Amino acid sequence: MSASGRPLGANYRKLFAAATATNLGDGLMTVALVWLASAITRDALLIALVGVAGRLPWLLFSLPAGVISDRFDRRKLVAWMDLCRLVVVAALGLVVLRYQAELPTPAQLAAGADEPASGPLLVAALCIASLLLGCAEVLRDNTAQSLMPSLVERDRLEQANGRMWAAETTMNSFVGPPLGGVLVAVGLALPFLVNAGLLAVSAAMVFALVGTFSAREADDAPSGRIDWRVEIAEGFGWLWRNRLIRTLAILLGLLNLLSNLAFVTLVLFVQEVLGLYEGWQFGLVTTGFAAGAVIGSLTAERITARLSPGTALLVSIVGMGVSMLIMGLVPVAVVFWLCGVAEGVFVVLWNVITVSLRQRLVPDRLLGRVNSVYRFFGWGTIAIGTLLGGLLVSLGETTMSRDWALRAVFLLAGVGHLALIGYARACTSTAQIRAAEADAEGDRPAP
Repeated sequence: MSASGRPLGANYRKLFAAATATNLGDGLMTVALVWLASAITRDALLIALVGVAGRLPWLLFSLPAGVISDRFDRRKLVAWMDLCRLVVVAALGLVVLRYQAELPTPAQLAAGADEPASGPLLVAALCIASLLLGCAEVLRDNTAQSLMPSLVERDRLEQANGRMWAAETTMNSFVGPPLGGVLVAVGLALPFLVNAGLLAVSAAMVFALVGTFSAREADDAPSGRIDWRVEIAEGFGWLWRNRLIRTLAILLGLLNLLSNLAFVTLVLFVQEVLGLYEGWQFGLVTTGFAAGAVIGSLTAERITARLSPGTALLVSIVGMGVSMLIMGLVPVAVVFWLCGVAEGVFVVLWNVITVSLRQRLVPDRLLGRVNSVYRFFGWGTIAIGTLLGGLLVSLGETTMSRDWALRAVFLLAGVGHLALIGYARACTSTAQIRAAEADAEGDRPAP
């Protein structure tokens, strides 16, 4: 039987089921959080602050999270982080349940209705909840990626990651947002309470994994008291010495910064530029990203084989940039949806290639720490881009119309993507990728 025809195993199926549940919940949150924020305030900067609170942990907590991932049972860490998120989401749902009767609709606010008296309290609650959820997400996601090579063989990582991305993006962006829009219409608190149940399911599935999943079982893995500085420095040093992984981390950081300039105010763009003020409409228009992500997940392995990994990475950057330029230039819902499809394909193509490379190149005992350093560079900039996006829209309104202020950040993000092509082409060629893989294989001890 070929490698692609062999089953990936019971443990993989459990992790797959857990990822499906949590990402469905995350999809509900992508609508519920921003829709709640837009029912509290129309201030782009305040809405951006809620996003910043959720992304700040990637900048502040990524490095310690990597050390923790390499020190403790990765299965238990993932499961306990799901339980922590359950508590926060359920508490936020109860707060929203208490105040939802006082909140106007986003359309009423846009038409000039007064902001609710409970607005400051709810904005503070959203920021605190986003910060706590972000901390749990950093540790959970970093650990889950480090867990994957313990579940499947190395020559099947692209297949395993591709299937996982297909499920995650289907739930996170295709099923979750429209369902979240329907649930929001029934009651603002409902998506939060449903997500709490989904997180309980995920924790149970991860606790059911069979085996040992701690990197400290390796002979050269760290043990004893944690020396945070030394262990973080070891992961940081490995990444910085590996030119390919270092370049990919820097590129990801720049790409995420640029993307979040635009997408932080997406809810306002959809409502005020595209003219879609219903929760289900917002959920529906964002399904384009999910449809593209599913296509990308199912085809990434074949696209990479046809184009070669280096070329596929360049195509991804160009495709993401052009998609955002068209979104800003042609503010029509159908066009936006189609560009979202393209964006989803290119984002997932990039992710499948780069995640699989890290899992293949990085020694297991360092995988948690190197992943955390990689995400420090690659995801830490999301908080910066989110804040800058809100600021740019707010400042843009002083010199141009609100419509163009919301569109301009998409145009800026698209141009920024295209400006990175030269750097990417020089440092992430297929020859450089193959050389890095050969070096890693030569350094790996014989079984």
